[in-house]
Amino acid sequence: MVLPIIEVKGLTYTYPESESPSLKDVNFKAEAGEFVLVTGPSGCGKTTFCRALNGLIPNSYGGEFRGSVVVDGLSTTSTPVYELAQRVGLVFQNPENELFCTTVEREVAFGPENLALSREEIAMRVEEALSTVGILHLKEKSPEELSGGEQQKVAIAALLAMKPKILVLDEPTANLDPLSAKSILELMSRLNESGVTVVLVEHRLEMVSHMADRCIVFDGGRIVMDGSPEDVLYSDSVADLGIGIPKVVLVSKHLNRSRNGSLRCLTPDGLASYVRGFPV
Repeated sequence: MVLPIIEVKGLTYTYPESESPSLKDVNFKAEAGEFVLVTGPSGCGKTTFCRALNGLIPNSYGGEFRGSVVVDGLSTTSTPVYELAQRVGLVFQNPENELFCTTVEREVAFGPENLALSREEIAMRVEEALSTVGILHLKEKSPEELSGGEQQKVAIAALLAMKPKILVLDEPTANLDPLSAKSILELMSRLNESGVTVVLVEHRLEMVSHMADRCIVFDGGRIVMDGSPEDVLYSDSVADLGIGIPKVVLVSKHLNRSRNGSLRCLTPDGLASYVRGFPV
């Protein structure tokens, strides 16, 4: 029997000095190689969930933690964060908060250096990670000179150099222009196709929903929906949560009502193909 690469059971977590839990009895599983899209209204627990997946919660934040989180066979409460970092990489909204070295090359090398790897192994990992995200030409640049999208790619490359099996991303496109956001999301899709398990918190659902295998929705610290992107986004109840439903979904639902159809497109191309089939 193959165990899930992520398994969360009965997770309830309350931040220090907070009166109410941010996560309430959360149960979640992800299989190796899955692409899981996470969404929900602001303040619903998505960021807290991400921090719990790589052990920052409770190891670095304290607070009251109940339940269990197991990633790649390791319990986050009994495994050092540095060891978990080799299994789970966490990307935050603002890459400027993560980058601190003088060059891109040094930034990406920082993690492997702290693992006391050989110079040859470190150099190989840096080269491979920068090539994977398409910024090898920037390795001598200072992160401060880069655009927001380039900085986010540096942050991702720094995690890839640690060879994680899981990437958790907390709204990585929040501060990016649409073109940079598209580039980051397409990178996530390619990494997933290479075998990396991706858990992505994102509000730009129209840009990413077609890439995901599953979509889970948080509300009030709980997972309230879990299914395929089509099942979740075409549900009549999901819009009531204040989530920005993709326009493709809204148009498709309108066409279904007017034509008594069952169309469930997630991309403009799919919708366009359907509309071209209409009789003139």
